[in-house]
Amino acid sequence: MLLGGTILNVITVVVGSAIGMVVGNRIPKKITKGVFQALGLFTLVLGVNMAIKGQMLLAIVFSLIIGTILGEWMSIEKAVDGLSDKIKNRLKLKNPKFSEGLLTAFLLYCIGSMTILGAIDEGMGNGSEILMTKAIMDGFSSIALASVFGLGVGMSVIPLFIFQGGITLLAYLLGDFIAADIINELTAVGGILLVGLGINILEIKKIRIMNMLPSLIIIIIMVWASSLF
Repeated sequence: MLLGGTILNVITVVVGSAIGMVVGNRIPKKITKGVFQALGLFTLVLGVNMAIKGQMLLAIVFSLIIGTILGEWMSIEKAVDGLSDKIKNRLKLKNPKFSEGLLTAFLLYCIGSMTILGAIDEGMGNGSEILMTKAIMDGFSSIALASVFGLGVGMSVIPLFIFQGGITLLAYLLGDFIAADIINELTAVGGILLVGLGINILEIKKIRIMNMLPSLIIIIIMVWASSLF
């Protein structure tokens, strides 16, 4: 079933988020803070592990620079924060970490080799085993994330479905044209963004990660362009 893995992934994140929000209200603040720090450290390690897979260092650097310039020019983070505030007001939420939870969950669930490889595999008709494994992992992760960030984690299923499902559909249509180099370098740039996210979670320094998201598109263009010459 096309998109079957992504649909299962959405379901596990929604269920895990619901459990996390119920459990989170009953956990003492010092434990919540400890979980928060553990998630930050895990995000840092995961980001580094992904980042070292990149080999086209100049392309990675320029994609980050160009992507950040575009993101700052478009004020992506400001726009997303405004949208998040509207959603919070509409749902009458008081959690100040709603936006951070949505971004954290989106990056953790969507930016990684498992997401990309799994979506491509499913789109090319090779089965959904990778995405099903990822769905189970994300389900458990969402319990911990939602206990800290709240409903923002559950709302991440919207960009998750669009991003992961979009890759599956593209692979279904253009699977033969997706090179391994694109996957590796995209994973590396995603890893760098996760390192920045980990720094934010640990409150070491505030980095506008959302404004760097265009880098994920720029690196694909640069790797594709380099393969033509």
